[in-house]
Amino acid sequence: MKVLLIEDDPAIAGAILDALEAVSWSVVGARSGHDGLELLAQGGWDIVLLDLGLPDLDGTDVARAARETTNTPIIVISARGDEADRVLALELGADDYLVKPFGMRELLARMRAVHRRVSTTQAPDEQSVMSLGDLRVDTRQRRAHLGSNELMLTPKEFDVLAYLAADPDTAHRRETILRDVWDMNWYGSTKTLDAHVASLRKKLGNPDWIQSVRGVGFRLHQPQ
Repeated sequence: MKVLLIEDDPAIAGAILDALEAVSWSVVGARSGHDGLELLAQGGWDIVLLDLGLPDLDGTDVARAARETTNTPIIVISARGDEADRVLALELGADDYLVKPFGMRELLARMRAVHRRVSTTQAPDEQSVMSLGDLRVDTRQRRAHLGSNELMLTPKEFDVLAYLAADPDTAHRRETILRDVWDMNWYGSTKTLDAHVASLRKKLGNPDWIQSVRGVGFRLHQPQ
């Protein structure tokens, strides 16, 4: 995932940068509204993280200008916690609003949720088939192929594979996968996820397709 971070506070920007790079996301920072809009105009962004208290422009003006040229998802990150501020930002086109201070795990969860929500609203022909090397995952037909061979997956195995394929080469936390694939309020053992991953690795024919990320979870990666 490629992220544009528009934040003028070096400490906050640094903490966010570290958290996103830890899950292998690409991050480019801007410390002013004008710089942020210039970078945004270059295109290719998956999500914009936008502070409201910028030195040159108010973040709401940045959001308004951004929405004139792009539909890239915007998550506002701001110390302004009043309902009026949140409503204004959302009405101007922000997709989510997170009040400082916040935890990095919550930020990552919000970003993934927004990314999934936006992806599923795009045209089916553009989004139904996800490919990584010889692996193809068709979410509309709920079928997966490795080369010319169809993978015989259980429904939940397919859900796990599709979840990882939607954002390949990204480290996904166990808790996030369980929450999003099984249930929003999953509190059970993570062993059920381990069992499904083990089965997927066997059916993919190479365990390196799904890599374990120590202390985090799993990522889908094309084997060398």
